[in-house]
Parts: sequence; C-alpha cells; structure tokens
Amino acid sequence: MYLSSLSELALGSRLKALSDRFYAAADEVYRASGAGIESRWFPVMRFLWERGPATVTEVAAAIGQTHSAVSQLADRLARAGLLKRRSDPGDGRRSLLALTDKGCRSLAGLGTTWAAIRQGVRDSLGHEGENLLQAVQACERALDERPIVERILARHATLKRSKVEIVPFEPSLREHFHALNAHWLTKHFVIEPLDEKVLRHPEQAVLAPGGAIFFARLGEVVIGTCALLHEAPGVYELSKMGVDEAFRGLGAGRLLLEAAIAEFHRRGGHTLFLESNSSLKPALHMYERAGFVLQPTIRPGSHYARADVYMIYAPKKSATSGR
Repeated sequence: MYLSSLSELALGSRLKALSDRFYAAADEVYRASGAGIESRWFPVMRFLWERGPATVTEVAAAIGQTHSAVSQLADRLARAGLLKRRSDPGDGRRSLLALTDKGCRSLAGLGTTWAAIRQGVRDSLGHEGENLLQAVQACERALDERPIVERILARHATLKRSKVEIVPFEPSLREHFHALNAHWLTKHFVIEPLDEKVLRHPEQAVLAPGGAIFFARLGEVVIGTCALLHEAPGVYELSKMGVDEAFRGLGAGRLLLEAAIAEFHRRGGHTLFLESNSSLKPALHMYERAGFVLQPTIRPGSHYARADVYMIYAPKKSATSGR
C-alpha cells in the first residue's frame, strides 16, 4: 500500500482510511440489523444517552472532536428527530443537547448489535486489534502530554539551521542506497539487472572491488547518495547518484559529487567517467560545472540501456597551475 511507504508523513491519511473502513463496516451492520442510526452518529448519541444533556463544548471534549464538528452533527441529528437543543436551566445563555424519545428508542434495542460488533472486531483483528486499541490509547495520552505541532515545528527549525554533511557507507544506511536510487530509476526509467545487483548488494558490488559509497545527510535524515565504482586500475565510474527531490536546492548533489571526486584523487585515479541520460538536464549541468566533459559517442560497452550520455572528468587547469 502506497501510504504505508510514507510512514509518519501519511499517518493522518492512513488513520483516516482505516477509520473509513471501520465506519463503513459498522454502517453495513446497522443497516442489516435494522438500526436507525449511522456509525458517525454513535459517539454523540451514546454520550448523551449515558450522561444526559450536555453542551456542545462538553460533548466535543468528551469524544475528542471539534466544537464545529459536534455542532454540525447535532443539527443533522435534530433534523432527523433524534436530538433537540434546549436552554440550560442553570445558564440561559447556553443550550444543551439532549436525545429525543425517538433518539433514545433508536439506541435502546442495539445491545445485541453492539455486543456483536465488539466480538466480531475481536474475531477479525485478533491480537492485532488489542494492540491497536492499546496503541491508540497510548497515542492519545502522548498527544495530550506532548503537543505534536510544537514538536514538529521545533524539529523543522533545527533542520532549517542544519547543514548537509557527507558521510561514508555503513550497514545501517544500506536501505537508503537502494531506496533513493530505486525511486528515481523507477520514475524516469526502469531498474536494470545491473542496477538491482549494485543496489541490493552494495558491499559486494561496490565496496569489495575497491569502490566507495557516500551519503548526504541533513540532521538525521538521509537525503542523497552516490557511488564511486572501481572499474579497472586507476579507472573509476561515478554512479548511482540520487537525491530526494523533496530536498533539492540544498546542494546535496554538489557535495556528493565533490566527495566522490576527492576520493578519486585520494586513490590516485587517472580516469573518472560517468554514464547518464540526455533527459536529466540539471544533473548534466552539475557534472559539467564539476569538470566532466561530454564525449561525442556513448561509452563502448555501456553498462546501461538508458545511457545515451558519456562524460569523462577533465577539469580545466587554472592559469597559475604548473608554476
């Protein structure tokens, strides 16, 4: 499922989708049993049925919904004849929500339906259902104790102050090497067999033959990667450059490229090349600025079906070089 791949970013959407599934199931059960209510009415009606008349504010606080949402639902229930608004005897400025006789009757015969829902949910979800209820309760407590917006904004401020750093490969980062490259390859081309081999087994395919892998990290977030492949004595290939598009503009690609070139020089290499595709204009411009020169033909024995660009690193010497 796509949303699950987004993890915390889509938590609200995932819970909404899950909520909709539970609402739909309950509505189907209510219809089958001849009940005169809908699942989304249940929290308000059940609260008023158990606790008696209450203000919109009290109901909203009790069931965890906004004042506006409860007020709108109350209007809908009133039109259905299930609820009425009446003045608060203790404070004429306030109105109370109360179930009508029709509303009370609609709930009074639902004992077997509610028992069946409880038991059916347990049958369907099993142990995972118990864990879910406990997790929901724990999340509710955590949100009350540690407001989430404040935490997110604090993290955002920290990240905005952070600088991109380049770090070498370590096993804990392996999944990012695959994920970052697989994302752009799938979006623009296809993952070829050689890609799969390198991305799935970077230690064996890149590091063991004498290559290197670098990652761009912003705080704790890995936002880019690239590899330096050892092709032959003194010959290296710049490959598997991928930067999360959501973090473009931070200079991660340039810093990765600089790190790979520096490693190439440190190892005493004499030839550094890359293969790319002419549709990747921004990347090609970056390579050119770093000193890569476009070759007139594709590389003999090219590694990739998508490659129609062949570039070799040949930086221009400054006017004072050699003096």
